[in-house]
Amino acid sequence: MPPVLLPPAAERPQDLRVGDPAWREAALAGARRAQQLTERCGREAVAMWQPAEGARDPHLAHHLSRAAYMEPWRFRVEMLKGGGTVEKPPPGDGVTLWRGKTKPPAWRARMPLPLHRDARTLQTAEHVFTHARGARLTAARLGRAQSQVNSQLCRLQRLRESCDRRLGELRKGLLVNQQSARLRGFRHASEKIPDRVDSTLKWEKEELKAMKRTMEVDMEKSEAMLKALASCRDTLGFYCQERLQAAELMNQPLDKVLEQAGRHSWVDLSRAPTPRTQGLKTPPTDPVGTYTPECAAALFQAKRLLMESKEVVADMLQHERDLGEQQRQIGHRVHNALQQKMRETLELKEQMNMTLGLMRGTIHRCHKFNQEMYVTHGLIKGPLLKTHLEAREKLDRPLVRMYQKHVGTQLPEAMRLAQGTDKLQRHNVLMEKNLKELLATRDGLAGCLGAKELGYQIDYNVVRLRRRQQHPHMSYEQAQQLVHD
Repeated sequence: MPPVLLPPAAERPQDLRVGDPAWREAALAGARRAQQLTERCGREAVAMWQPAEGARDPHLAHHLSRAAYMEPWRFRVEMLKGGGTVEKPPPGDGVTLWRGKTKPPAWRARMPLPLHRDARTLQTAEHVFTHARGARLTAARLGRAQSQVNSQLCRLQRLRESCDRRLGELRKGLLVNQQSARLRGFRHASEKIPDRVDSTLKWEKEELKAMKRTMEVDMEKSEAMLKALASCRDTLGFYCQERLQAAELMNQPLDKVLEQAGRHSWVDLSRAPTPRTQGLKTPPTDPVGTYTPECAAALFQAKRLLMESKEVVADMLQHERDLGEQQRQIGHRVHNALQQKMRETLELKEQMNMTLGLMRGTIHRCHKFNQEMYVTHGLIKGPLLKTHLEAREKLDRPLVRMYQKHVGTQLPEAMRLAQGTDKLQRHNVLMEKNLKELLATRDGLAGCLGAKELGYQIDYNVVRLRRRQQHPHMSYEQAQQLVHD
């Protein structure tokens, strides 16, 4: 049909309408309102089904707006390495239309559909299962942390038992030291002069007391750490069971959940990371979510206690090794001092025994010589009665009377006899004095020898006692009972 050309305004005929202009304007206004309402309702109806970003620009023509709107839906042409091309749909959610080479985005209805109840039921189920999966993952983390805390608690308990045995060895060492000092107190007074063995025993006592205080401090620290670990384990168990209440309908093991999460533990930092990419990160805390602040605080406390307990375990192990070696060295030093004292005592005993034997021979010879001197003294004094004198022993015998007839012929025989008798008497008195000194010295030397023998036996018994009571099979209670006995 050829186009209809309107005449110019000057050539147009005058308006010959007979209707009232107001009436005409009112009708046109009603038509315009109806058309606007129709367009608005159409747009609102379409907007209920199309995405929010898909609203068309009202200032563009319909065909231009539709082309611009559908442009992102079309397939992209990509070049291959070999020189060919391939068409790929655009990324994102939507329904791929391979025949039309388009991929419209997923439309979301803004009003309830006939399947609204089913959709809401599925949405609620998905929300519940998501919450249950999160609660199960949190419970798996708490359970794994509880297992690690419990294993560390068991390890610390075993270490405490070992340290308690070491503490028993130190207490037994103190008892052995006390009993050694008591046994050495039974020596003779001459053997109680302070020597290096006594100073070594005092030094051993001070060292054992210092080591005992160190072990007691470690035991107190480990006891406090045990209480903290037990409390943390109970707290983790409580929150784990509380989280598992929302996962009763899910039967997947917690270890499998951690394996799917890609992380072995959220607490233990000593484990070397796997070469693969690390798994899920720790989610943010949510008071009404699956990972509550209480669970986060419990995991943080478990992590802190594990680090502190590892330091405590390392210190206790080091102290136990060092103190055990130090106690053995101290025991060897005391044993060597006792052995040296026994060797010195034995050497002195041998020397004193030889001296005592020589003195015994001298005393016997002196006794015999003294008896001979007494016999000689009796022979020199002569008989008790004058009638028992022989003629040659008399001072007035005929030969002497003949000689004394001249003046100045006095003989010194009587004076010489008196001097000899007196000299022999003084020698016998001196011999008696020397014999008494020899006998007194012999008795003192014999007593000293007996004291040395007693001291040697006591030191030998102390060595045997220390060897017997320091045996690993001898317990602290047995050593204590032996001390009381």
